[in-house]
Amino acid sequence: MKKELSYKGYYGSVEYSLEDDIFYGKVIGITGLLSYEGQTLDELRENFQGVVDEYLEDC
Repeated sequence: MKKELSYKGYYGSVEYSLEDDIFYGKVIGITGLLSYEGQTLDELRENFQGVVDEYLEDC
């Protein structure tokens, strides 16, 4: 499994919590913390893309 996501030139980590049964991650290489989570990999990817889009709107 690929350990990172990419979207519009940004990269995000992919982690899994056995304790919480959820995927989670954070955007890599930016100042500040942008995190996301999802019950499935597809949901994680969608939430990652949403966080990146929101970040770009605020820049």
